[in-house]
Amino acid sequence: MIPLRGAVAFPGTPISLELERKMSVSAFEEAEKNNFPIFLLTQKNPIDSLPKPNEFYNMGTICKIKQFVKLSNGNVRLVADCEARGEVQSLIEPRIRGGAWRANVVPKVTVGDDDAGTKAAMIEAKSDLAEYTSVIPEISNELLSEADAISEGGKFADFVAANLFGSIRDKMRILKETDSFNRLVELSVVLSEQTELAKLQKDIHKKVKKRIDRNQKEYYISEQIKVLKTELGEGNEDNEKDKYTELISKSGMPTNCKEKLLKEASKLSKVPFNSAEYGVICNYLDICLELPWDVKTNDRNDISYARKILERDHDGLEKVKERVIEYLAVRKLAPDVKNQILCLVGPPGTGKTSIVKSISEAMNRNYVRVSLGGVRDEADIRGHRKTYVASMPGRIINGIMRSKSSNPVMLLDEIDKLTRDSHGDPASALMEVLDTEQNKEFRDHFIEMPFDLSDVMFIATANNLETIPAPLLDRMEVIELKSYSLNEKLSIAKRHLIPKQAERHGLTKKTFKISDMAIKEIIECYTKEAGVRNLEREISSLCRKAARKLVEDEKIKFVSISSKNLADYIGSRKIIPEKISEKDEIGVVNGLAYTEFGGALLKVEASALSGSGKIELTGKLGDVMKESAKAAVTYIRANAEDLGIEKDFYSKKDLHIHFPESAVPKDGPSAGVTMVTALVSELSGRPVQRNVAMTGEVTLKGKVLAIGGLKEKTMAAYKAGIKTVLIPKENLKDLDEIDKTVRESLNFIPCETVSDVLKNAVVGH
Repeated sequence: MIPLRGAVAFPGTPISLELERKMSVSAFEEAEKNNFPIFLLTQKNPIDSLPKPNEFYNMGTICKIKQFVKLSNGNVRLVADCEARGEVQSLIEPRIRGGAWRANVVPKVTVGDDDAGTKAAMIEAKSDLAEYTSVIPEISNELLSEADAISEGGKFADFVAANLFGSIRDKMRILKETDSFNRLVELSVVLSEQTELAKLQKDIHKKVKKRIDRNQKEYYISEQIKVLKTELGEGNEDNEKDKYTELISKSGMPTNCKEKLLKEASKLSKVPFNSAEYGVICNYLDICLELPWDVKTNDRNDISYARKILERDHDGLEKVKERVIEYLAVRKLAPDVKNQILCLVGPPGTGKTSIVKSISEAMNRNYVRVSLGGVRDEADIRGHRKTYVASMPGRIINGIMRSKSSNPVMLLDEIDKLTRDSHGDPASALMEVLDTEQNKEFRDHFIEMPFDLSDVMFIATANNLETIPAPLLDRMEVIELKSYSLNEKLSIAKRHLIPKQAERHGLTKKTFKISDMAIKEIIECYTKEAGVRNLEREISSLCRKAARKLVEDEKIKFVSISSKNLADYIGSRKIIPEKISEKDEIGVVNGLAYTEFGGALLKVEASALSGSGKIELTGKLGDVMKESAKAAVTYIRANAEDLGIEKDFYSKKDLHIHFPESAVPKDGPSAGVTMVTALVSELSGRPVQRNVAMTGEVTLKGKVLAIGGLKEKTMAAYKAGIKTVLIPKENLKDLDEIDKTVRESLNFIPCETVSDVLKNAVVGH
């Protein structure tokens, strides 16, 4: 066997070879010495000088040596007659390096030359060959005449493949077919593919040539125009490069950035003025020069002034204010300290965005807002490559440009609303922005130069922490903004919302007034929210109606809205205030919940019916609350005797626990003590005190564990007329956060065990 590189031998077509490799020369010498036939087999990889048995095609050609000449350099040039196809059964490698290969081969004879189908296939193949040669006229007429003279289908296919095809893969597609019909069909397929490819190449070549000719013409004309304008004293295009060079030299950007932009500016003199590339370069230079590389505002580290601004613009939010004051204090003592990223988390309308504006004013920094809600493409953060059509910088660099300083207060709004798709993960790109160790050299894809973000004060806002990726959340300091109390909302309305809306609607203190009782009525009976957004909408509605009344009736000079005439302006109450029962009831307990709208009073009801021990839970409860109910039943079963309940109640009675407002999803562990109390009251027949509310998580052993949202829950109890609130003992530390009025009006009883709860809630326990 003689390996072929980049060639295929076909039966019926003589082949001329020059053997250079030692293993090929050894195979020839052995065949010539013993008068053996040779087997020509093509390598899959023509570059490989020492192929392995699995690196050959499995179909080759059996040949006889016709002539040969041994050259002085040791090579052998030979001509061989190719007689038949041969399919490899096995290959035997030479035992020594450079020895001869041997092959066990089964000869394959062509079949089906006289079939009607083969004759029809040959007519089709000749037609395809004619179309192929019309597209590629370089093929000699002698070859075509010789091919046309062949009458046997198999030989025709072999001849065309051997002399006209350049691709080894296409040649092998023909060689492997032993049936003449199949071989002609494969030949037609290859010819059609090559024809279409040649047509496409010609079409592309024409388009490229046409475009080059047009560009050359445009360039020639534009150069003529430049010369004419210069002669007339109007040539200014070359000044564009000089203008950019001067601007770059005067800018405050780092030296390496200047060098890069100067290279870009130098391209302007080499690019036609009216070409697309000229516009791309100018746009890139304009954006880079617009960046405030060395522009900074002077920080105001006056803590007393900052506190004054924060108190002026916001009621409540004590934790946020204290954190800002601490930040300013550290900046005053250590000016070079890098920023800690803040993340304000809370329900809508609680003042997250507005307090960032106050922070920027207090620090004397420019303010810029970057909205991240719905961002799903990494390019929105890092920007697009400038070579793309309509490319632009990312939102971070764009925000820096809008702020016109390199140390603004940048609000990353709705950071929990980031999404991701096939274009990348924007949250991952943000991690570099918010990492103080990395953002010293932040690289936007459009700018392609490092920009220092370490002086930017980033403050993010979010409604929910659960949707923020953990690595991103780890780079931020979370400050929670919970719901406002009644007094805080009243103060916000009087100091901010009413003056703002009155001015917007053309009203003054002499023409319009809302009483405090009316504001409280709106807060409690018309809006149910943690923030003040809906409260502002209702005040806006009152202002519109007051303005209309003043305009329609000129006799009316002043509109006063009180709790008595409030319904005349905005309709009847939308929310019925929560109230406690008029008497103590069995199986009914005042529970406290923390919802997205703030605190809520939930009257948990329990009923015991004759049955077999089933437990029914209603009220759209989550998995955690269902588990708390099971824990409550288990605790009662374990302590039934001490609680004065029948030991076998669980086998004789079905228990049903219901939470009000079934349409509202409820979940969390803090209703554990409420469910235990309701069940104990129902099973023992002892009523629960109507003016007592409670909250706390319960364990199987009867311990009462700490809960969250105590401020909101106690506010709900206060508004409902509750006198006593039972809280976990571990929550005593949270009483300082509760509104002063609420703290003074309620009696807080710390409970360590369920026994403490029952003793203070169930009558006669």
